[in-house]
Order: sequence, then C-alpha cells, then structure tokens
Amino acid sequence: MLSKNQRKQIIQLRKKKYRLSSGLFVAEGEKVVNDLITSGWSFKMLFTINNDFHPDANLLTLDEMKMITHFKTPSPVLGVFNLPIKKDILAEPITIALNGISDPGNLGTIMRLCDWFGLSELICSNDTVDCFNPKVIQASMGSIVRVCCHYVEDLGATLSNLKKPIYGASANGVSIYKNRLSQKASYVLGSESHGISLSVSNHLNCVYSIPQFRKGISKAESLNVATASAIFLSELFRET
Repeated sequence: MLSKNQRKQIIQLRKKKYRLSSGLFVAEGEKVVNDLITSGWSFKMLFTINNDFHPDANLLTLDEMKMITHFKTPSPVLGVFNLPIKKDILAEPITIALNGISDPGNLGTIMRLCDWFGLSELICSNDTVDCFNPKVIQASMGSIVRVCCHYVEDLGATLSNLKKPIYGASANGVSIYKNRLSQKASYVLGSESHGISLSVSNHLNCVYSIPQFRKGISKAESLNVATASAIFLSELFRET
C-alpha cells in the first residue's frame, strides 16, 4: 500500500534540495538496492512488486510503482535510504577529480570505473552533479557503496593540499602514450563541453590528452568524459 505522503516525499527526492533537507535519497533496481542493504546502508522505506524480495518491503502494484519511479520504466524494487555520514578524504596514491561534470550517467559510469580499478573516492567540484541523484545511483550499478564522492568548494586548492602533482585531461596536451603516467598524482577531468575551469587549471602541473589517430578533416570532435576516464584509468594501471 502506498500512501499519498509517501508518494509525495519520494517524488520530491528527485531534487537535490529535498535530499539534503530530508537526509534521504532514492535507489531503484533490485541489484542496486540489494547492494546498499547488504553493505549496511539504512533504509526508511522499501517497495517492490515482487512477493519475495525482502521481509520489510511493502508490496505494490505495477501502477503504484509507476507513480513513484524516477524513470520512464519502473524497476521492480525501489528504496528510500538515509544519506551516509560524510567521510574524510582518504588521499589515495591516485586521486581522480571531476570538474563540472553535469551528466548523471557520466558520473555513475565514472564511479563504476573507479570501483573496477580499486579506487575508493572521487573529489568533485560543487558544480558536479550530485552523486545521490537517482540517475547517478542507477548508473553506478551499486558502486556508490564502495566509491565515495567528496564535494569541495575549491577543487584546485583541495588537490594542492594533497601535496602531490596535479595533472589535467584535455584535448590538447601531452599524449598519455608518450610517458608512463605517475602512480602518485591527482588527475582532473572536466566536462566535454567546458573542459577544466581556469581556477583549477592554475593548479595543474601538466596537461595530458588522448591522441586522435584518424587523419583528415572529417573526424570525431571529442570524447565523452566517461570514455576518456576509462582510457586514462586503463593506462594508469597498465603493468607493462
């Protein structure tokens, strides 16, 4: 059974201001919700259209689930979870920083990539999309439980305080294939449309790029930031 108050609250959680004021966020999908629960993240409400999902889940009809989903097509499971307590920056040897990434799918995918390569945190400028946006949660496919996003007011200063080199990723820079990338450094990725902001660029020790191998006038203009992140991380962890 779905009450009007529950429906209203869940719909409001699409917006960041309501997530912050209530201390709650929405996760959808059986795998994602299961990952959150098994990792010890506390939930306020659980809803499912399956009889045997969880003993504390409220059973809904498909029509009821359609009323509260944040997507065009509802998942069979939806959970309302408490926002986790903010953590301190770990300062791992390799730090990935995001500057003004606005697309939820890109952030979620980058979180999955960090998870895959064994990194436990991302440092993000405040104008990067909220990691508890429902679309980010879904795109992360559960990596949200293992990769913490830290949001900072001054990204350049925060990275400088880590006392290690800061490198940027750009269309124009030194090829990542020319030299081995440092295993103790911060790497900043900006948005596909705006790149790295001037305030962060002032802190960079060097700029790296992924070279384009197609010749001629007709060629791709840029790489999606999540795709670029995958290439950078793969090169960073290459053993030979």
